[in-house]
Amino acid sequence: MAVNSMTGYGKGVCEKDGIKITVELKSVNHRFLDLTIKLPKVLSYTEDTIRKDMKENFSRSHVDIFVNIEDNREDKNQITFDYDLINAYIEASKKVSSDCFIKDDLTTSKVLSLPDVVKNSPKEEDEQLLLSILEEALNTAIANIKKMRATEGVAMEKDVVSKVATINEIVKKIEAAAPGMVENHFVKVRERIKEMLEDVNIDEARMLNEVAMYTDKVCVDEEIQRLKSHVAHFTEIINKGGIVGKQLDFIVQEMNREANTCGSKCNDIEVSNNVIALKNEIEKVREQIQNIE
Repeated sequence: MAVNSMTGYGKGVCEKDGIKITVELKSVNHRFLDLTIKLPKVLSYTEDTIRKDMKENFSRSHVDIFVNIEDNREDKNQITFDYDLINAYIEASKKVSSDCFIKDDLTTSKVLSLPDVVKNSPKEEDEQLLLSILEEALNTAIANIKKMRATEGVAMEKDVVSKVATINEIVKKIEAAAPGMVENHFVKVRERIKEMLEDVNIDEARMLNEVAMYTDKVCVDEEIQRLKSHVAHFTEIINKGGIVGKQLDFIVQEMNREANTCGSKCNDIEVSNNVIALKNEIEKVREQIQNIE
């Protein structure tokens, strides 16, 4: 099972009985599943269904969900009349005519032109019909965005695996060079003391004791072994695939911790350079896995 990217785009369109619904999904990386849903008012009741469907398909990422509806039915509008208001206008017209002794010339066309008498309102929607159209469009959009996220995930996995292999090689170099740090230090200290004290005899036992203490301080064996373990664990997790982003992020944090400890312990130029290269590769991996679901 491959890993998935959290970045993607998917679109779904469904049209039935003259009603067309379009759903667009845009996702980016996020620690949790964060949904922003933009719905037309007529579909506001579908928000809970959309959230449920998204939670069943995604575990992490911020997703913007855009829903648009087009009503292409010929009878999409229906004309209705406010008969209570019409009767009120007629009674008012009769009263004015009687009270003011003027002719009542109220006609049907005039009544229909009076405010709020005629209502041109959208046809009442069948909620189940709209919901079924929406879900079909949403499912198509989900399938498309999943396909894009999976394709990008394959490329990301390949890149990350390559970088982790580089990390493993650098760790091996540090492991090979680490013993030389103590030996080089011992030689340098001995030569410096000889230069400073010239003919004075050196207490070899004490010097060896000092070197032993120094060895304990600069020893990176434990850090190297933990780095190897983290590399093996990382490789195992990413090969397993699926939703592994959080696990990988934790492992990389631990890698970085061990690399920092190695850097603080060493004073050998070769080891220092390798530690810098190690931290650089770890950072590249960290940036990549921020976008793995």
